[in-house]
Amino acid sequence: METTAPRAATHAEATRERERRDIVSGEVRDEAALIRFVVGPGGDVVPDLARKLPGRGLWVAADRESVTAAARKGLFARAAKAKAQAAPDLADLVEGLLRTRLLSGLGLARRAGDLTSGFEKVSAAISSGKAAWLIEARDGAADGRRKLLALARKQPEPPRLVGLFTAEELGLALGGENVIHTAFLAGRAAERWAQDVQRLSGFCPLLPEDWREEPKEAKREP
Repeated sequence: METTAPRAATHAEATRERERRDIVSGEVRDEAALIRFVVGPGGDVVPDLARKLPGRGLWVAADRESVTAAARKGLFARAAKAKAQAAPDLADLVEGLLRTRLLSGLGLARRAGDLTSGFEKVSAAISSGKAAWLIEARDGAADGRRKLLALARKQPEPPRLVGLFTAEELGLALGGENVIHTAFLAGRAAERWAQDVQRLSGFCPLLPEDWREEPKEAKREP
């Protein structure tokens, strides 16, 4: 009698199986929706975005309000049952670290061949259905962005849009002078990157205010 080997869990499925309790709300949630903190040797609360630092993890929902509340109300010390000092601007620190982590992820993706840049290459990636993310420089010209978004809307599953970074920031991350249009190709790397995008969305908008003229369906957030 033949037996079927169990299907290996995907990265996203494995992440969903790990749940932790948010120290602010008391709710049990997926790790992907939380930020891990640890208390350092000096009693300072340290964000652990990679979830690798030693020590007991203190988990907070990935949004500005929750992190601010945990710092203001002394919830880290209560959960750790030890001295724990959280900086008043802890939420700003987490936002900055997440932005840096996303840019680093783009650099890794470029070296692995999971990223393509330039208007023509991005257009081809969108047309072929290979683009999971459309990453547009927040200070790029609207004309090129609109053309790519119009192309994206024709796809059965349009790539999601991010406008967090300037052309200079993208260029530094990707090894180019200035980068305006980038596509993150679908795959496990894009899934991992999406988790950090989702977490960052709790701290700042993913799109600039002056992009509000773009069609709503083109601005799906993760």
